Amino acid sequence: MNHQTSIAAQPALENIPTGSIPQHHVGCPRCGLSLSIPTIVPGDQAQCPRCHQHLVRVEKYPLDTPMAYASASLMIMIIVYSQLYMIVDMFTLHVDLTLPYMLSSLAQQDYSFLAEVMFLLTFGSPLLFLLLCLYVYIGLYYQQVLPGMLYATRTLVRLRHWIMVDVFFIATLVAYIKIIGMAQIHFGLAFWLMMVLAILLIRTSQGVPEHWIFYQIQTLTGNDPTLIKHSEHTVSCNYCLFEQPATQNICGVCGSFLSRRKPLSLRISMAFLLSAIILYIPANLLPMMITRSPNSNLASTILDGIEYMWKDGDILIAIVIFSASMAIPILKIISMLVLLYSAAYKPLMSPAKLTILYRITESIGRWSMIDIFVVIILMSVFTSPLAKVTPGAATVYFCGVVILTMVSALSFDSRLLWDEAKKTHHPYRRRKRHQL
Repeated sequence: MNHQTSIAAQPALENIPTGSIPQHHVGCPRCGLSLSIPTIVPGDQAQCPRCHQHLVRVEKYPLDTPMAYASASLMIMIIVYSQLYMIVDMFTLHVDLTLPYMLSSLAQQDYSFLAEVMFLLTFGSPLLFLLLCLYVYIGLYYQQVLPGMLYATRTLVRLRHWIMVDVFFIATLVAYIKIIGMAQIHFGLAFWLMMVLAILLIRTSQGVPEHWIFYQIQTLTGNDPTLIKHSEHTVSCNYCLFEQPATQNICGVCGSFLSRRKPLSLRISMAFLLSAIILYIPANLLPMMITRSPNSNLASTILDGIEYMWKDGDILIAIVIFSASMAIPILKIISMLVLLYSAAYKPLMSPAKLTILYRITESIGRWSMIDIFVVIILMSVFTSPLAKVTPGAATVYFCGVVILTMVSALSFDSRLLWDEAKKTHHPYRRRKRHQL
């Protein structure tokens, strides 16, 4: 347990600061451990003592901080999408690049799928996340239960996985190194503010603790979810972590489907993973990018592009693209296979190590989108008959691989790893039992 409030000396309930959560039972969403956590006051947090998963966190200024970051992010986003992102000068070619221009270029050249992917990951998801965040916190600030407040909270929590402004910013740096040898590049205001936007979005996401939000919404309606104690007749919600009667199908706190474990978690996760493996084959065999000039047409696969950059001296970029497009997808597929086998049959290592593996696998998959964003940027820059870049068929398949592996990881219930270790009497359990 990581907190500043002493377990032995709990403050009286009527004396705890506004925004605090009183002592209550929660179930860890990573390892399934049920535990009682002490009163959490603003500025404190608690984590699982077994797998070190963060369980409860309350901002020092729980209402003001998220609203301030969300408002700042929204204002910066408006500027980023309305100002120049990059200026490219090459011979007679002059391109004033903006983010809306990139989207329109994709749509006009019949690459609507890539336009939708870029729009959703760099604009749609962040915008909806920020608007929902402000909507929920305005209701909390004015002590009003707004229509659809629970649904809005569940949605904004899920959207955090699909915000990739930071990935697009890194992709821009990769594209810059590839272009700088052929053209002069000047970054506009939107580029510099995108870095600020990425940082603000990360901080806003960290400042939105769903467990705390659901508790605050329930207190507005006169309910206190902390009063239900853990027993054999209760089940911990997978999303809000509060204990609920096992006879219910819907969580009375957050409105999510209530179950002890995610239904059909292994089958659903495996189905998405197998689909990703199938798509990964054409993603590597088909061209990722096609470069056209008056004298030649060059279609390059992912591996061709990495080899070309390595031989051309762009070793750092070759390593970045290799890591994002080859290493991460392969390692993520292997990791998910290890996790699925361990949860279904026999743990291949201790559940603590498997949980760490899952946490890493879940967090790194989004960075594989770097290669797709690089192709989009290059396509937006090189649009003249002298030099034209178009996405290859592999881009669609590769997008599918990234999305499917992310969904596979999100569908997986890591608590099954601990269940299987307990069932098979894994050595880790006998060795560590006295510490739990």
